[in-house]
Amino acid sequence: MNKYITFVLFLLTIPAANYMIGNVGTICVPDGPCLIPLGFGIMAPSGVLMVGLALLLRDFVYESLGSKWTLAAVGIGSVLSYVLADPFIAIASVVAFSVSELSDYAVYSKLRERGKSLAILASGVVGSILDSTIFLYLAFGSLAHIEGQVLGKVGVTLIVVGLLYAWKVIRVKKLV
Repeated sequence: MNKYITFVLFLLTIPAANYMIGNVGTICVPDGPCLIPLGFGIMAPSGVLMVGLALLLRDFVYESLGSKWTLAAVGIGSVLSYVLADPFIAIASVVAFSVSELSDYAVYSKLRERGKSLAILASGVVGSILDSTIFLYLAFGSLAHIEGQVLGKVGVTLIVVGLLYAWKVIRVKKLV
């Protein structure tokens, strides 16, 4: 995928997540998030899928464009989130997004020399936990649905890491 398209997709994930959290779900809690089922009776705010994708796209932007572009995308995504979403949700999102993305960035940049899959997995888990905890507490004053938040984000991370690993195996086998 084109690195600039990845950049734009990354910065759009947080405004999209904020839209989803208030408008898309099988259940919309009054004065709370819209929820989606993840299975096993676990529900998560619907924006979880976009945030899981954001954590992964951040790693791709870093790989293809570097840290300045990555930090610019975090900044632009945060501003767009504030402009396009409910201000209360947007502020919670901007704080959570900024902290989790910078933490994700720190973990990824330290581990990527050991392997991209490890770096993506570890940074995704760290970013998911921080984003979930900070966002839910600031937006709703509660950690209700944190298990769904973390499970959804880590699930997206695991799926992408698995796909990347499979792609790598397929490429190696074609070369042999």
